Amino acid sequence: MKCVITDQIILSRAPEGPLSVYVGPFAEFLSAQGYALRSIHRQVHLAACFSQWLQRKGMALPHMTADHAKQYLQDRARQVKPHPGDAAALQHVMGFLHHAGVVPAETVPVRRLTPAECWTQQYEQHLREVRGLAETTIVNYVPFIDRFLKDRFADGPATLSCLRARDVVRFVQRQAPRLHRQRAKLMTSALRSFLRYAQYRGEVGLELAAAVPVVANWSMPSIPRAISADQVDQLLASIDQRTAIGRRDYAIVLLLARLGLRSSEVVGLELDDIDWNRAILTVCGKGGLRHEFPLSPEVGQAIAAYLADGRPQSTSRRVFLRAKAPIRGFRSAGGVGSIVRHALLRAGIEAPTYGTHQFRHGLATDLLRHGASLSEIGEVLGHRHPQTTMIYTKVDLEALRTLALPWPGGVQ
Repeated sequence: MKCVITDQIILSRAPEGPLSVYVGPFAEFLSAQGYALRSIHRQVHLAACFSQWLQRKGMALPHMTADHAKQYLQDRARQVKPHPGDAAALQHVMGFLHHAGVVPAETVPVRRLTPAECWTQQYEQHLREVRGLAETTIVNYVPFIDRFLKDRFADGPATLSCLRARDVVRFVQRQAPRLHRQRAKLMTSALRSFLRYAQYRGEVGLELAAAVPVVANWSMPSIPRAISADQVDQLLASIDQRTAIGRRDYAIVLLLARLGLRSSEVVGLELDDIDWNRAILTVCGKGGLRHEFPLSPEVGQAIAAYLADGRPQSTSRRVFLRAKAPIRGFRSAGGVGSIVRHALLRAGIEAPTYGTHQFRHGLATDLLRHGASLSEIGEVLGHRHPQTTMIYTKVDLEALRTLALPWPGGVQ
């Protein structure tokens, strides 16, 4: 006899076993996550079969673990051809049961950290909680420090007072040749940061940060690769705004091109960051600093179009959501990077790169050529240091001459 699970999900027979009462709520959970009807039906059917298997094994819910799900899949594979999504589906079942408090979450044995790893962990916590650095900076710095401390102390005692200048120099000399120049500079910045932290903690008496070698660097060796205004217009025109995904992607590209936002800033945008009455967009930038941007009619209308007819229903406060289940905000800036890369490829545009940062460079270049000062450009891009904006002086020397200050005292 057929059993109605939801108004759209019907099974050939009523579920049996310890999970039977949770099959219906599980189906509703998947629906709320934005899964397609076909996917929901397959996952619900698998949950029902799993429940029957548990009943045959005499297994009660409080004693069920992830190992039982693995064992069930092995038994199932002997009878029917495995589906590629079976393992993921059972993970969804277990996650739902854990979230509902039906099955206790399994505790994973925590590996004891080595002394070097403990210092790395404390340094990471310092960067995040005390200095308030951006997550991207932390993610870039910490692996270098982890490698440095393990290289010096291995798994033994990590006595920072034993560090000497030769340890720092030797590490940089070994690592720098393997890295791109920019990564090598990032490594030395991370080392200086950590050694200043160690001195702050009283573990290092010497000024070891000054011992970090300077990676060879020529002042502003290359002009930033910027997408042209014509290419931006061509890209925007190629995006199909008749679809929900198109409306989302169009709004994202506008934020990158017109406001010069970083991809991480686009990912982190929340609904409360938009003040429609004042036409202001508040963005959380590097270091947790918040900047206000004027919301132009073009950008505002694009975001409003997506929110009104394109954004999936979700409890998430993020402005931009994934189009595929589970429906949620992008996990990282890579999601926005993927959107830009595929959009450029579809449009057949031979842009300088396939990354998102070229839009910031393009905006800065355009502002410079229209007479904006470097301080104004730095303010638009959210630069904290004037030196960061100085790289754009190589973009258009003719435009730069119009911004030059007169020589004090006149011509001599």
